[in-house]
Amino acid sequence: MTLPPLTEPTGELSREEVARYSRHLIIPDVGMAGQKRLKNAKVLVIGAGGLGSPTLMYLAAAGVGTIGIVDFDVVDESNLQRQVIHGQSDIGIAKAQSAKNSMLEINPHITVNTHEFALSNENAVELFSQYDLILDGADNFATRYLVNDAAILAGKPYVWGSIYRFEGQVSVFWEDAPDGQGINYRDLYPQAPPPGMVPSCAEGGVLGILCATIGSIMGTEAIKLICGIGETLLGRLMVYDALEMTFRTVRIRKDPDGVKVTELIDYDDFCGVVSDEAQAAAAGATLTPAELKARLDDGARLALIDVRDPVEWDIVHLDGATLVPKGEFESGDGLAKIPQDRPTVLYCRTGVRSAEVLAMLKGAGFSDATHLQGGITAWAHQVDPSMPVY
Repeated sequence: MTLPPLTEPTGELSREEVARYSRHLIIPDVGMAGQKRLKNAKVLVIGAGGLGSPTLMYLAAAGVGTIGIVDFDVVDESNLQRQVIHGQSDIGIAKAQSAKNSMLEINPHITVNTHEFALSNENAVELFSQYDLILDGADNFATRYLVNDAAILAGKPYVWGSIYRFEGQVSVFWEDAPDGQGINYRDLYPQAPPPGMVPSCAEGGVLGILCATIGSIMGTEAIKLICGIGETLLGRLMVYDALEMTFRTVRIRKDPDGVKVTELIDYDDFCGVVSDEAQAAAAGATLTPAELKARLDDGARLALIDVRDPVEWDIVHLDGATLVPKGEFESGDGLAKIPQDRPTVLYCRTGVRSAEVLAMLKGAGFSDATHLQGGITAWAHQVDPSMPVY
């Protein structure tokens, strides 16, 4: 069932805009009315990163009149493999500002609002209320649940996208959708997955060009919702596998036991960065990079255990370390590889996985085991700046 358009076709198109959008205007389903709806639309995009980059560029090119960007990060060289809205000269610049510059270069007829702050319980609902549609390209579960709940409270539809390695997912959520079609992210994921079960793109990687596929689908859904054309992904989850080059859709049903969202909650606590067991294990058993370096410089006999994946080990690792991936501890094989004649120090990329493994070791009786705070990334920043950072 086609949803009603989100905006009215108000205003007129200038001569320059008619020329710019002519390929839209000659599509019967879009036409002048549809293009005026786009011009009148206000769309907020969460994140100017991998998914936000292509989405923002195509919404700008399509003539969405007002586009907001929520992002408080700055452009880093590691972003450029997939975040195509930014360039080499943008490194160190705020992502929201960099994205705005690119968008206005694509289309000077639009308005771009930058919101250079972290989305939070204090600002989300009020911010969402200023826009017709939200697009969520966040890369963590806490923000995804916050966006969902704030969109419900603000009465706004939103397009959600997710990417990991070679796979992407897209859907549309709108609790107040007409004709009883209302559905939200909690109907798909009532609870966040256990900490550490679903690595982020920073931990697990993502094929850069995957962002273009998923981001363009998100933009397509936005245009359909604004113009009221076609069948949207409301009530359906689209899954794309780049390696198999397949698309499939899964029907999402309303959860009859779902809890009604009436307020915003503590999303970090709801999702958890690391498990309670890992937090307990790390308490009093965490070394800073400086502390570990001091011990090594003093000649302490330590078993340095790298719990990352082999591909990460190939990028960079600490001298004298032994690779025992986290998965081997989960299968039970890793414990046999831990020396028992000296203290163990675990490390990963940022300290999340090593904390989880530390809990396993503590449970197995390795009472003197510790882990490196901030992982090898912190070591590179604080001890050895010559190390590559990924």
